[in-house]
Amino acid sequence: MDLRRALLPKPALIFSPIARPLTCATSAAPCPPSPLPPQKEPSSSDHTILKSVTSILSNPSLDSTQCRKVMPHLSPHQFDSVFFSARRNVNPKTALHFFYLASDSCGFRFTLRSYCILMRSLIASGLLSPARLLLIRLIDQKLPVLFSDPKNRHIEIASSMVDLNEVGESGVGVAVVDLLIHVYCTQFKNVGFQNAIGVFGFLANKGVFPTVKTCTFLLSSLVKANKLENSYLVFKTMLRGVSPDVYLFSIAINAFCRGRKVEDAIQLFFDMEKSGVSPNAVTYNNLIHGLCKHGNLDEAFRFKEKMVKDGVDPTLITYSVLINGLMKFEKFDEANSVLKKMLEKGFIPNVVVYNTLIDGYCKMGNIRDALRIRGDMVSKGINPNSITLNSIIQGFCKIGQMEQAESMLEEMLSRRFSINPGAFNSIIHWLCMNSRFESALRFLREMLLRDLRHNDGLLTTLVGGLCDEGKHSDAVELWFRLLEKGFGANLVTTNALIHGLCKAGNVQEAVRLLKKMLERGLVLDKITYNTLILGCCKEGRVEEGLKLKGEMVKQGIEADIFTYNWLIHGMCRIGKLDEALKLWNECKNRNLVLNVYTYAVMIDGYCKADKIEEGQKLYNELVTQDLELNSVVYNTLIRAYCRNGNTVEAFKLYDDMRSRGIPPTTSTYSSLIHGMCNIGCMEDAKCLFDEMRKEGLLPNVVCYTALIGGYCKLGQMDKLANVLQEMSSYDIHPNKITYTVMIDGYSKSGDMKTAAKLLQEMVEKGIVPDTVTYNVLTNGFCKEGKMEKSFKICDHMSQEGLPLDEITYTTLVHGWQQSSLANQE
Repeated sequence: MDLRRALLPKPALIFSPIARPLTCATSAAPCPPSPLPPQKEPSSSDHTILKSVTSILSNPSLDSTQCRKVMPHLSPHQFDSVFFSARRNVNPKTALHFFYLASDSCGFRFTLRSYCILMRSLIASGLLSPARLLLIRLIDQKLPVLFSDPKNRHIEIASSMVDLNEVGESGVGVAVVDLLIHVYCTQFKNVGFQNAIGVFGFLANKGVFPTVKTCTFLLSSLVKANKLENSYLVFKTMLRGVSPDVYLFSIAINAFCRGRKVEDAIQLFFDMEKSGVSPNAVTYNNLIHGLCKHGNLDEAFRFKEKMVKDGVDPTLITYSVLINGLMKFEKFDEANSVLKKMLEKGFIPNVVVYNTLIDGYCKMGNIRDALRIRGDMVSKGINPNSITLNSIIQGFCKIGQMEQAESMLEEMLSRRFSINPGAFNSIIHWLCMNSRFESALRFLREMLLRDLRHNDGLLTTLVGGLCDEGKHSDAVELWFRLLEKGFGANLVTTNALIHGLCKAGNVQEAVRLLKKMLERGLVLDKITYNTLILGCCKEGRVEEGLKLKGEMVKQGIEADIFTYNWLIHGMCRIGKLDEALKLWNECKNRNLVLNVYTYAVMIDGYCKADKIEEGQKLYNELVTQDLELNSVVYNTLIRAYCRNGNTVEAFKLYDDMRSRGIPPTTSTYSSLIHGMCNIGCMEDAKCLFDEMRKEGLLPNVVCYTALIGGYCKLGQMDKLANVLQEMSSYDIHPNKITYTVMIDGYSKSGDMKTAAKLLQEMVEKGIVPDTVTYNVLTNGFCKEGKMEKSFKICDHMSQEGLPLDEITYTTLVHGWQQSSLANQE
């Protein structure tokens, strides 16, 4: 805006007459009660009472005895008449003591007008504090007085005071109005400013206005409370009866600027000058701040030039506001230029100016200049505060220098500075992304100590990370601590924790968490229940999973296909095929869309129950569905056919799999290799190894163990060395099953020395033999009639804490019988 426009004629925006009175706060108030009718002259019989009351109230001290004598003969209206007549002759202090004695000891109820007369007398005598206390007690209904409408007693009190203005001193009347406004703005601001605004509007409509000082206080209170719309109306009303001074104008300009009414603020500024009131530094600063805040920097600088031209010296605040505006819009060179001028004028930048510069540079990622400014700040003896360091942390985070940001956060914690939640969240996020979950947890705990709200997504990441690292107890402790703080984790985070517990096999703790959630009325969803059901089924606790499904339905959450998938899979794993079929049929009856996983788990269940034909039928049904087949389905059936020696069907599925564009996996080949080895087709098995490599798949220990098993079955023990050498060349090491197969092979071929040697080698490599391993070795010794060695193996098993199973005992009994028969022969 060009300042020259001030020379052009404009409509008087602010000083134009108000078309309607300030009704926003008084419309709900009823019309105030009419003043008391003029009292008749006291009758001759009342002269004695009048004389006694006047005598009591005019004395410098209260005669309580006389007071108690006269009180029974007085009615509230009689006293009001006497008090009104004698008001100029009473001693205010004595009258105050009389009122308190009469109301507290005698239960006497004075009229509202009597209280108002007393307050005016106290104010006229300079006893402002007792008058203020009396008014507060009156408003608070702590005094025995009857109001016509208690809800609008503020209007009744004001009305009574205005009526007394007509018969009282005008100076006292203004002081009373000032007191009314001041008390409502301070003592009763907790209920809002509507009463203060209502009283002010009522008085203004009666032509009664407070002093300019009180008007300034009222307007300032409204602006500080952000009651900007009210402040505009109140200011317009003030102009009807008050000539604003520079302070009142400055506050009004600030109100317009804060309410984004910058054009109105500028208009008021020029109206102020026209009225003969010269703006001061505060006026200019308010307007310049408003212009900078709303991006009108050119206009802000023009007002700064006008300020200097009009002989008003810019202050530290002027320069600070301009620098802040420039930094906000990334005008760094101009900001530094203003800083230089500020220094030339002899101003020493304060912490606010430095923080403004540092924050601006940090937001742009210019940490180098931010640190330079901080260095300059420290060199001038100004200590960086929490705002400074929070900005620098964000600057480090912006350019990815997270180690420095973390170090700065540690410094802030050690100095007990207040820390921005954003600083915590940024560093915790970085720590989580770098799997430093323990450090992230420590900082999150610091946030909770400061009652700072966390980022929900970040919390989910942290809880998931703690679970992945096996720190489930820390994750659970954090969940409950958040609940205690009133920052309860959201459902996504809770589900992540339950998933982590179930994944680690700690379903019991997950169920405990579920119960706590239900106790506290937290809403659960399908994911929560499905996660728990999956956890139960993985641990073989399928019945508990079924119970959870029932609870889920009770909570109004319908089981979906995933719920059924987990339960069907769980039932198949523990061999309860009939229960799995019931769930399968229930799933179909509910018209749930079966997915490929549903078919896969059911086919697997049939195959494990040695019902391959049923599994094949289900597969045939699956291929007719509009579902994308995967390797899992094929591998399940191929494995089952190979285990039963039906490699023809297995290879048919293998060919079908390839024709559908589904690449075979390592599991596919390991099943086929195992199948070929089972029927003694070793060369064909070895060809599969070559085929695997052509497909880009590396044979694993399972494949080589199957090959070794095939050679052992054929008694071709001399081939094992070459297989083991090939495994070593590919850095594939025999596992427990590999050793067990080899020990069994050597034992069956009668080479117990090599079998025993393999057991020793196995142990030396840190591979712990199990009951199956010891059983095959025991069987070998028993067949050779070496029962003593067999029993020694059993003793060793007991020492290692391994249970002797049915096979162990059967082997020993059979071996002992064979040994006994051999001895008899």
